[in-house]
Parts: sequence; C-alpha cells; structure tokens
Amino acid sequence: MTRLKLYSAFLFFIMSSVCFAAPQADTTRIKHHLTTITKTPKPRNYQNLDQLNQTAEYIKNVFTAYADSVSVQEYTVDGQVYKNVIASFGTENKKRVIVGAHYDVCGNQQGADDNASGVVGLLELARLLKGQKLNHRVDLVAYTLEEPPYFRTEHMGSYVHAKSLADNKAEVYGMVSLEMIGYFKEEKKSQTYPVGILSLFYGSRGNYITLVNKFGAGAFAKNFSRRFSSGSLIKSKKFTGPPALPGIDFSDHLNYWKLGYSALMLTDTSFYRNKNYHEPTDTLETLDLTKMAKVIDGVYGTLLQL
Repeated sequence: MTRLKLYSAFLFFIMSSVCFAAPQADTTRIKHHLTTITKTPKPRNYQNLDQLNQTAEYIKNVFTAYADSVSVQEYTVDGQVYKNVIASFGTENKKRVIVGAHYDVCGNQQGADDNASGVVGLLELARLLKGQKLNHRVDLVAYTLEEPPYFRTEHMGSYVHAKSLADNKAEVYGMVSLEMIGYFKEEKKSQTYPVGILSLFYGSRGNYITLVNKFGAGAFAKNFSRRFSSGSLIKSKKFTGPPALPGIDFSDHLNYWKLGYSALMLTDTSFYRNKNYHEPTDTLETLDLTKMAKVIDGVYGTLLQL
C-alpha cells in the first residue's frame, strides 16, 4: 500500500472516530422531551385520542424546527382518526432509510421507556440531522397504535406507513425501530433472555443496547449493525434469531419485515431487562439519560456513514 493510501485510510479512520466519539445528544433536551411526553393529564393510549393528538402535535412542532419537510399521515380506525408524524431529511436523495418509534402506550401508564425513549430518540435525531449532508433520504417516523389491542394488525401505524411505501414503490434501503432505548443496569442478573443459555454468550448485566436482527434480515440491517457496533459509543450486542423467538419481532419493524424490507430493532431488550414494562412504574426517573444519549449518538453517527 502506498503512503498516500495509508494516509487516506488513517484519515478516514480518524474522521469516523471523531464522528462517533463526539458527544451530540443533549441530556437536558432529552429530559425536557421525556417530561413533556410522559407527564400528561391522561395516558397516551388509543382510548385517549385527544392526548394522542396533543403528543403528535408536539412531535410535529419539534420536527418542523429541523426537518426539510414534515407531514402527517392520517388513517381511520373504528371511526377515529389516528396520526403518524414524518420528518424527512436529505430529500434530494431517492433511496431512503426509515427510523421509527411509536408514541402510544399500553393502558394507563406513562410509558417512559416504552416508548417515549424511542420517540425522544427521533426528536434528538431531528436536531442533529438538520443541515447534514446525507447519502440517503432519512425519514423519521413517529407511529401510533403499536400497542394492544392493535399490535399485529393492519391498524398499526407502522403497517400503514410501510404499506404506503410499498404501494408508492418508494426506494427503501432499510428501517430501524427504536424500541425502548433508555433502561440500563450494571448489576449481575439484571438481564434475562428468552432462552437461559444465552446468558453464557451475552452476560447477565443489562448494561448494553441490542441490535436485533432476524435470519436473512438483508443488507441494510447487516450494514447498520456493523457500523453502529464499530462506533463504540456504547456497549452493544447483535442478536440474530428466528422471528418466532419471543420478543424478536415485538415492535414496528415487524411490518417492514412483512412487506419485504430489510429492518432491525434497536432495544434495551424490553421486558427481558426492564421489569417496569407495561406497568405504572415505567417512569422517566428509572431511565439512564446518559446512556440513552449515547445510543442516539450511535444512531446519528451510523446514519451519516451509511
């Protein structure tokens, strides 16, 4: 290898390291967004449409401050109108990457980790992506109706969005679902698994973020997982398994898989770690905002490098 090539390779390595290592996400902003989304008069579930709409409006207003364009995708379920909110960046590019998270909750709870954490990830990504040169169009999508009773139905906001992409023959590189990205524990035995033997390979401490792939997840999922992991901003572990394994498809990425898109889930592993899952105890105070910020930084750095 010539000196010039060696220098170019070294410079690329340094530039990549700076991109991933420099702190970007702001924990003060993260806390403000989490407070606004979770500390509401009523839970943001499907039965409280006015509260869902207020949350959607808040997301839209934040997106509008940063995005190239913002749109609201409305659809009707049982006579009620529900909304996905979409922020687009790098709209001069044809092929797009979707980063999505649901803003509704299950039942009467605040849902700080599930899934205000993922939505706040979108809001911070919007701020970070403003004015950046991107190789792909990036659509940040805040979905509604991910939770029961609509989970695994065509009423899920992510199904509506994924189908609209397929119907319009949009060029989609792939999709990332941000599903619970704020809960971390250093204690031994704080992490469980669908199969107990996995603790021998992944450890018993819930101090990492997981990149969940299915077998044959496609080029985007592999590329995103590799680049995110190489950034080393936060400890991460890739898990690949069959969709039938409990939990592997428990979020919005399942609808992109269903329609043939390469997709993955970024998660703190949900109920395998966070015992506040779907409980009133899922509050802002239980989250690790510093580690959550590093997850967001990792997604941001990966999007820039794709």
